[in-house]
Amino acid sequence: MTAPSQSEALGALRVQIDALDQQLLALLNQRARVAEQVGDIKRAEGSPFFRPDRVAQVIEKIQKANQGPLLNQHVGSIWREIMSACLALEAPQRVAVLGPQGTFCEQAAIEFFGSAANLIYCANFDEVFHATAAGTAQFGVVGMENSTEGVVARSLDLFLRSPVHVVGEVSLLVRHNLLRQLNHLDGIEVVMAHPQALAQCQNWLSQHLPNAERRAVSSNAEGARLAAVNPSWAGVASERAAAQFGLHIVSHAIQDEAYNRTRFAVITLPQTLAMPPASGRDCTSLVVSVPNRPGAVHDLLVPLKNNGVSMTRFESRPAKSGQWEYYFYIDIAGHPSQPHVAAALKELQGLCAFYKVLGAYPVNE
Repeated sequence: MTAPSQSEALGALRVQIDALDQQLLALLNQRARVAEQVGDIKRAEGSPFFRPDRVAQVIEKIQKANQGPLLNQHVGSIWREIMSACLALEAPQRVAVLGPQGTFCEQAAIEFFGSAANLIYCANFDEVFHATAAGTAQFGVVGMENSTEGVVARSLDLFLRSPVHVVGEVSLLVRHNLLRQLNHLDGIEVVMAHPQALAQCQNWLSQHLPNAERRAVSSNAEGARLAAVNPSWAGVASERAAAQFGLHIVSHAIQDEAYNRTRFAVITLPQTLAMPPASGRDCTSLVVSVPNRPGAVHDLLVPLKNNGVSMTRFESRPAKSGQWEYYFYIDIAGHPSQPHVAAALKELQGLCAFYKVLGAYPVNE
């Protein structure tokens, strides 16, 4: 008996894949119908439709059951998209992000909510905060800090007077690319990007484009959009932005630090989603101020030390009062529901002239 040829064997495998695809489709639609029923119950109860802790639990359970050959990280991505699509049938989530399309902020939102979320593109982080606080969007995603350039100062300032709180975070490995209409470096007069991106690429730009003007714009994607209308302009942005605006990637990964990450915060009103329950790997963020007297900043740290609470970030921002006063932004490891964290926060609050918990949320790994 003649053995089947490679083309015949390939054809047979494709038939199997087609049959499995049909089974997968039927099961996915079956899951979606159950999700619609869940949505009806949530609507009647008035409970939140999107719960990031539930998403994390489902993905973790699936990954523990995974026997391969699919990698757990890919299984996680697949299930996040499945849950995002099902949630869109229950109640589409409106998420405010920095626009236009192609920003890293957009990418962070998709990683957290899945691609079925309805993204609302804003011109700056002020608009993201406003849209979220006003209810135009149920959630917002804003940049918090970069591993090379530090905090996004405007986001920290906006937290002071906004009623929103942080319910999640996304940490992205950020690779900046030089984008242009023409596929070479000659004749570039202006390079446009968000100020943070320009700072993260300053050594490369000084070496390769020393005479080009560096022009700060509202987002990297906005720089790419502008580069698409003038051949002597270039943008510093993501591969997603290059595809979005039909630009050549003239040079890949021009950031000065190879391991360049940006941390984004997911924000919402407390009435939309309350503080997520403790996950066992949480961060609590707060902002405080203390009377301007000797030793006041040192005193802030004592309650943390006495209660065995680890501080993971400490940043100061001027209070803009003209009196050389400062707000201090602090991240600590743990959740307010843990007794030692609760005790530290209670002691800390007693020392502060201003005290606000910005949120407690699972750490993005």
